[in-house]
Amino acid sequence: MSDSVRVTITGAAGQIGYALLFRIASGQMFGADTKIDLNLLELELAMKTLKGIAMELDDCAFPLLNSITCTNDLNEGFKDTDWALLVGAVPRKDGIERADLLNINGNVFTEQGAAIKANAKSSCKVLVVGNPCNTNALICHNASDLPNKQIFAMTMLDQNRAHTQLAQKAGVDVSKVKNLAIWGNHSPSMFADFANATINNQPLCEVITDHNWLESEFLETVGKRGSAIIKTRGASSAASAANAIIDTVRKLTTPTPEGEFFSVCVPSDGSYGTPQGLISSFPVRSNGTDYEIIQGLKHNDFAKNKLKATFDELSRERDAVSNLLK
Repeated sequence: MSDSVRVTITGAAGQIGYALLFRIASGQMFGADTKIDLNLLELELAMKTLKGIAMELDDCAFPLLNSITCTNDLNEGFKDTDWALLVGAVPRKDGIERADLLNINGNVFTEQGAAIKANAKSSCKVLVVGNPCNTNALICHNASDLPNKQIFAMTMLDQNRAHTQLAQKAGVDVSKVKNLAIWGNHSPSMFADFANATINNQPLCEVITDHNWLESEFLETVGKRGSAIIKTRGASSAASAANAIIDTVRKLTTPTPEGEFFSVCVPSDGSYGTPQGLISSFPVRSNGTDYEIIQGLKHNDFAKNKLKATFDELSRERDAVSNLLK
């Protein structure tokens, strides 16, 4: 990593942004030797709140924080940025169909992609968090003309949720769960691939022998965890989403330990029968600057049906926004 990095965060005054900014400025994302320049993007109506957050950032006296730019202008917000964290998006509300939400947010991410193309560094990497994040990433990718290896969407939150459920079921520390891959869409259709995971270096299915639980309650819990949190907390996941953003960027910019992999959405190269061009979650490993999709994982018929379902959903979402794609 270079001595300094410029990071753009959209929706920076929102709940996720508030949980995220202080952790980036403290060095948790890029390490203790990397200076941070923050470009904070918000809508005009949120600028007063954003400026208050910038005041708090100043008051923390973070040694790594070089500068803060607060703006509602896309061109200024993406100027010379190294990493764009696209957090802000219009949330789904009662009465709004998913297809409608795709098009509403599609216009937002088209504009952001165009601004990235015009203003960001050519090496800029983009992590899309705002939902539906896979298809929003596809739209942004289309508008920005970024190389495939520079666009991502986030399923680390799903992976973290799955790790915890499995660790609790097995009665082990969460760090003992390895290589649990999230496949497909960041939606209830995502597939948490327990059969290729390990616990304490043993095949997971030999440690957790309740396969009915794995194929039903476990997958449903992970897939619907976001909705369950909204019902319980009265608000959507914020701190856990911010944590997953930190984890994702750290894992992409740090060499993956030998024999391990993690989950992130990337443009499909056709691996595992995924339609090319979709932004799908895969198991990947990184060398710190580049990544590769893990090859050779085996899937039984149950897993193949789950993969088909989530890949089909991504294809339908792409079709729903075809008017926004070149």
